[in-house]
Amino acid sequence: MADDNTSLQLVTFQLGDELYGVDIMDVKEIVKIQNVRPIPNAPFYVEGIINLRSEVIPIINLHKRFYLKKLASTNPDFEEDDGGFIILDIEGNKIGIIIDRVARVVSVETDEIKPPPQMISGIGTEYIQGVVRQDGGYLIILDTRRMFSAKELQKILEPDAE
Repeated sequence: MADDNTSLQLVTFQLGDELYGVDIMDVKEIVKIQNVRPIPNAPFYVEGIINLRSEVIPIINLHKRFYLKKLASTNPDFEEDDGGFIILDIEGNKIGIIIDRVARVVSVETDEIKPPPQMISGIGTEYIQGVVRQDGGYLIILDTRRMFSAKELQKILEPDAE
């Protein structure tokens, strides 16, 4: 049995043609797509806000943030209602990210995680914790702490502050 220090639990999801993962400890919940209300003067990748059980949560469009194409609906396995939001808890701030499809929770051995190549599908390496070879492809592990640093959170949560 693997020691807890040598494995990482990830919630995996699809964005476009790629499979991504985030640390399960950062995931608050996964919810179905809801109506998003736009926020004036927000960064281009902020879709808006949702009200989830009386809590206002900003929604980030990672397709826009990372310049990715959406998952093609011509894919026979793809259903429009597969998409949703992953609600992350970063330093006590809740943020939703739009996903094309939730995959599953996987356990990855830390020694299997390789450093990211210089550029993966438009995503800067500063947002990638590492990559893991899986099922003939790669699982890209996102570093949510870097993606949503204090400076980024201020831009998202207080768009007029600049």
